[in-house]
Amino acid sequence: MKHVMKYLGALCLSLLIFTACSRNDDPTDNNLFVGVYKGSISYVDKTQSISTKDGSVTVVKTGNSYYFRFSNDIPDLKGIQFKKEGDDKLVNADFKDGIQYVRISAQSLSILYTQDVSKIWTVNASR
Repeated sequence: MKHVMKYLGALCLSLLIFTACSRNDDPTDNNLFVGVYKGSISYVDKTQSISTKDGSVTVVKTGNSYYFRFSNDIPDLKGIQFKKEGDDKLVNADFKDGIQYVRISAQSLSILYTQDVSKIWTVNASR
């Protein structure tokens, strides 16, 4: 009986993950969202400059908080909050602590994000 429950639990978890990863899945409509966006990404700080046209950003949403995991050893962005703009776009535009512009939809991701004046992330990617 334990084995049946383990397999049933694994099946439910895999269905949840595959459902959350759909390309047509809109991050504005879900409390749980996982999506991979591919395209141009870059990061610059005082000690390094990383840039690629073939990078990827994995976006994970839980509740109202977003986590952006970058490829190519670019540091991640965590705890980003958004305001809904229209039916299918989320925007974070905050100029209080530097330029923090993030726009996400089911099809595209755009980021121009600065932190501590010297750290800059840019993304122009799509799914």
